Amino acid sequence: MAEVSTGDGVHGERELAGGAVLRRVRPGDEAGVLACIQALADYEKEPDAVETTEADLTAALFGPTPRVFGHVVEKDGRIVAIAVWYLTFSTWTGVHGLYLEDLFVDEAERGHGYGKALLVALAAECVAQGYARFEWTVLDWNAPAIGFYRSVGAVGMEEWTVQRVTGTALEVLARG
Repeated sequence: MAEVSTGDGVHGERELAGGAVLRRVRPGDEAGVLACIQALADYEKEPDAVETTEADLTAALFGPTPRVFGHVVEKDGRIVAIAVWYLTFSTWTGVHGLYLEDLFVDEAERGHGYGKALLVALAAECVAQGYARFEWTVLDWNAPAIGFYRSVGAVGMEEWTVQRVTGTALEVLARG
């Protein structure tokens, strides 16, 4: 991957192979981000699961107090890869961490190093901000992604399982 830094590596833009640019998400990117989210859902065999709208993304990413952040890879005026993330907090380390909610590279654009460039940008964010952890989940059947993550030094947390409460169960729990 030919990479030329055109910014500070954390907040600036970076030129990538093939004339692509890695940068933070900005207003106007919502449609491209949503298209990548839908493509990821399709890949993960959940094509009907996406309820998010462009307006939801606008509010989450650019509202008065954003709690969700993102980086994109743009090529020829089109968003071809995304990393959507938010902050976590570890009571054990006493500092924040970064949780990668979605990483997606358009199938036609894979193999150019865009996924790795996004992970590098988020790792740089962690280091620059003093965050102790950079975490995400991956479906256990997604062998290509698992192999990729291992290649960049990620370690599976085999003893930990994700727990989730949604829908009616969430409403019942909230009522006590």
